[in-house]
Amino acid sequence: MRGVIEKREEGPVIALGPAWCRVPLGDGAQVDVVLEPEGPQRADLAADVAAALDAAPDAADFFDSLAQFYRTAWLRWIDSTKRRPEQRPIRIAEMIRQFQQGHKERR
Repeated sequence: MRGVIEKREEGPVIALGPAWCRVPLGDGAQVDVVLEPEGPQRADLAADVAAALDAAPDAADFFDSLAQFYRTAWLRWIDSTKRRPEQRPIRIAEMIRQFQQGHKERR
């Protein structure tokens, strides 16, 4: 699930609506929460994409700052070269250039 973490005097809070509660919880109920990053992370990348980002720290930092939607779109574009594998390194290089120019999406 996605949610907004709100700052409150008693500490951070994620407010859940009734649709999220299979078992009704009373106001102020406490539950254990595990937070994980969303979308593809650097550790999940193919070796050639990871190597290109490692070689360009500024592009890697930009990748890390992107929302998962943008990361996924770039990786799908790169992975769509299965019929033309010679295009894969060209697309990876283009992604790095675009990141270095601060572009979230292909231009």
